Amino acid sequence: MSDYQFISVYRSTRKADTYVFVRRGQAWDELPGEFRHLFGQPVHAMDLLLKPERQLARVTGRDVLDAIADKDFYLQLPEEHENFVPEFGRQLGD
Repeated sequence: MSDYQFISVYRSTRKADTYVFVRRGQAWDELPGEFRHLFGQPVHAMDLLLKPERQLARVTGRDVLDAIADKDFYLQLPEEHENFVPEFGRQLGD
């Protein structure tokens, strides 16, 4: 992995305060179908140059970059719903 990557961030139209981080230029239809269905129509929020040492609101750049390298996306849920992450993973068949 390089020292940095260009990342696009999209917000969900189905789940309030839910965001997905992907490589800039990532085709939406290449992500898992069940994920796309649960996430809803993505709305572009921003692009950023992400370095591993960068601290984001809840995670480090390394956490995001590792997730993208592993499964092509990083999902950020609202804080009050973080205990639902295992349920969301089960729905995705994780």
